[in-house]
Amino acid sequence: MVPRSPPTVATCGSVNVDITAFCERLPRPGETVMGRRYTIALGGKGANQAVAVSRLGGRSIFVGRIGTDAFGALARRRLAELGVELDHLASDPNAPTGVAVIDVDRRAENSIIVIGGANLAVGEADVDAAKPALQLADALLLQLETPLAASLAAARLVRAAAGVVILDPAPAPIGGLDDEVFRAADVISPNETETETLVGILPTNPREAAAAASRLLARGAPAAIIKMGARGVYYRDSKSEGFVPPFSVRAVNSVGAGDCFNGGLAMALARGDPLADAVRFAAACGALATTGPGGADSAPTLEAVERLTSGGG
Repeated sequence: MVPRSPPTVATCGSVNVDITAFCERLPRPGETVMGRRYTIALGGKGANQAVAVSRLGGRSIFVGRIGTDAFGALARRRLAELGVELDHLASDPNAPTGVAVIDVDRRAENSIIVIGGANLAVGEADVDAAKPALQLADALLLQLETPLAASLAAARLVRAAAGVVILDPAPAPIGGLDDEVFRAADVISPNETETETLVGILPTNPREAAAAASRLLARGAPAAIIKMGARGVYYRDSKSEGFVPPFSVRAVNSVGAGDCFNGGLAMALARGDPLADAVRFAAACGALATTGPGGADSAPTLEAVERLTSGGG
């Protein structure tokens, strides 16, 4: 038997450098708190998702932009070290590399300020240049930290080549999204606050998540996955629905957990897993990501995910 090739997953999205401060509690407006330590590491929702795919054994192709500054050099080096293919990661001489300034408290809750930089210059020309690579993709990961026009162009290319398109609608725009955006993806995977922004329901349990998913499907999304963090994950499409309870792990940092969830989801759907199995696999990826330092460096290996899903802890 000829060994099956690993899935190819493309990511069109953001690259940031994360500057993370760890503190006892998050500061209130106007307040200064003393932190314990800080880190500087690779981040950005796109980069995190691409690394998650690579760590799980997939072929990970990235389309995006960084600056020509020191942070850009750091980001490119780390992405390459983590196995992401960077032929279509452009260096923009006119914009700085994106940066995220993150506070994390002792409960692993976080607040984040993102400065988009070169991410905001990603355009349809970048997608056109990557067309041959995108047409090879079994799945495409999208987020909203880069311009929507480029994401929609990438989605059209991948869907035309029979690939699966997964949209993480983060950060969710205050005015919501047009129905054409929901129809452009095969799966939409908001968290609780993004769900509230998009459909007016803040889900805290499976019943509320089901109501929110119904609204997302009514807007044109073929499948909806509602990520509720420590409360679990609800999913629904035209043929099935269900709930995946949270995995029991010792969380230390939730930054990037949703991105690892989506990377795992893309891998599972790209290899042909049914939605229910793909969501459970993705939930394990997200849970394990909370046990690490945050961002791309928290992405789990396939072996760790399989151990957790099989009950090995």
